[in-house]
Amino acid sequence: MGSDGKLPTSAAAAVKGPKGWAQRFLNVGFVAGFLLVLLTYAVFSQQSQRFGAVVASPDDVAAISKQAIKAPGEPGLAQEDGGEEKAETTRPAEPSADHHQHQDTSGDSNQDNHQQPEQEWRPKAVVTEEPPKRDDTAAKPFDNGKVVCTTAGPYSETCDVFGDVRTNGMAHTVTLVPATSFTERREWTIKPYIRRTMSGIPEVTITQLDSTSASSPAPACTVTHHVPAIVFALGGLTGNYWHDFSDALVPLFVASRRYGGEVQLLVSNIQPWWLGKYEAIVRRLSKYDAVDLDRDEKIRCFPRVTVGLRMHKEFDIVPEFSPDGQRLAMTDFTAFLRETYSLPRAAPISLKQTPEKKPRLMLLHRGHYRKIVNVPEIVKAAEKAGFEVAISDPRFGVQVEELARSVNSFDVLMGVHGAGLTNAVFLPKGAVVIQVVPYGKMEPLAKLDFGDPIVDMELRYLEYSITAQESTLLEMLGPDHPVIKDPESVHRSGWDKVAEYYLGKQDVKLDLERFAPTLELALDHLRQQ
Repeated sequence: MGSDGKLPTSAAAAVKGPKGWAQRFLNVGFVAGFLLVLLTYAVFSQQSQRFGAVVASPDDVAAISKQAIKAPGEPGLAQEDGGEEKAETTRPAEPSADHHQHQDTSGDSNQDNHQQPEQEWRPKAVVTEEPPKRDDTAAKPFDNGKVVCTTAGPYSETCDVFGDVRTNGMAHTVTLVPATSFTERREWTIKPYIRRTMSGIPEVTITQLDSTSASSPAPACTVTHHVPAIVFALGGLTGNYWHDFSDALVPLFVASRRYGGEVQLLVSNIQPWWLGKYEAIVRRLSKYDAVDLDRDEKIRCFPRVTVGLRMHKEFDIVPEFSPDGQRLAMTDFTAFLRETYSLPRAAPISLKQTPEKKPRLMLLHRGHYRKIVNVPEIVKAAEKAGFEVAISDPRFGVQVEELARSVNSFDVLMGVHGAGLTNAVFLPKGAVVIQVVPYGKMEPLAKLDFGDPIVDMELRYLEYSITAQESTLLEMLGPDHPVIKDPESVHRSGWDKVAEYYLGKQDVKLDLERFAPTLELALDHLRQQ
């Protein structure tokens, strides 16, 4: 370096020389790289023309996958070595006898609990967003399902729910979960007791979800059942022997008989004593232990749920109203009871074939109101007519099977209007029932409660109506009291007065001479058997 601080001329030249060489090298490299890009583009274009597009939008990827992947067994699809076709696992919508009742389940609440996705064979190198295919000819998955409610009947409200149905007992809810979506969310609220106006019965809410999402999730199943369910309530008027049949056993028979025992009962307002008393009947209608709905903490999933029982008529069945076209009748119910309790007699005595034998008459004796006050005289008159007579006073705690066997051994059942005549269900077909109707224009009620059902049981129904002279009300109130003089005015005043006087304060004393033709009609019927 010079004294002036500048580089010598030779050194400056040395530094400037390498910089010019690098610039020339960089220019040459750029040209070579550009030529290489052109070559690569030419090769890529040629390959694209030969094989077609490989990568496009995500929608096109799915479209390519549809073209490339076919179901196992379809032409043009060769499986890899070791490829396995797996059958789809399904749960049918309708139950069959070999289904298991329930199994514990877990997982997402939106999971289809009635069908597991099919595991298809796919080429390992292909990734697709297409969902697994289903063999719809072999599997019939639920559609959105449906809710069918009947609320216009004279007595009952019922809802039938089909599809992915989930019950929450403690919340008293039944929820239909759609497979896709509904146009709207809907709700129905009904009492599952046979009489919609009955107080003290918890209501059940049936909900049809419009869809399932994070903001509106479906309740997750904790138990999945393979059989349908029936939700109904006890309490109310059950505990009265006649109402036990009219309000529970007969409509439960109609609702459940189609399933042959493969149905789960979910009971609200459960009465353990009631289930114990009628255990033989309930066990034949359902093979599974009844669930106490009000205390059930589980979310139960079913293919079908019926909420509520339907009463066609008091203590009766109308075949045209039977579900699923069964056309059940009261004779089906009485035959079912004879099978349940192994009752030996399907027909009464035939006096035509065995005229030397005496038909048996059971006389129901009430220990309180509406009792017959001249029972000994009635017994003598019936024996004189040709009957063998036995007096029966069935108590509340009597075993139903014991009572059923006793009644089945008789040919005639006789009693004043009351719950004891319910035992006609155990009589052999063709037997006779004599209903003694209390004074006070009570014939329409007697016909509704017992007359029509007894005829529908294919029993011979005879009715004997008490006159004012045969009623203890005459002596109690006198001939000028409206209860005696004008029963229609008492009916117009309301049910409370009717029940108070004609059902609650009246006993009867049959006029033997007037009653004799009724006994003769019963004998004539048995002579024709």
